[in-house]
Amino acid sequence: MNQQPYDPLRLCVYATIALLGWLLGPVALVIFAGIGFAGYWRARRAGLTRSKCFLRDTRLVLAYLGVLTLAGLGGIVWWIL
Repeated sequence: MNQQPYDPLRLCVYATIALLGWLLGPVALVIFAGIGFAGYWRARRAGLTRSKCFLRDTRLVLAYLGVLTLAGLGGIVWWIL
């Protein structure tokens, strides 16, 4: 049996997200936090109450992502001014 070596794809994904965050600043934060919020919102409406996220409770995750989205929007306004 020929077993494939471990592919650290997640590390490449994390590096790409970090690059986008560095290049786009608060715009990237709004995009990623907004996508996460929408995903957790749909999952919560479908019945998910516990998450694998560090915060566990989906209400806390939604609050966290909501605060990040607002912080990103504030950053965009600060960037423009």
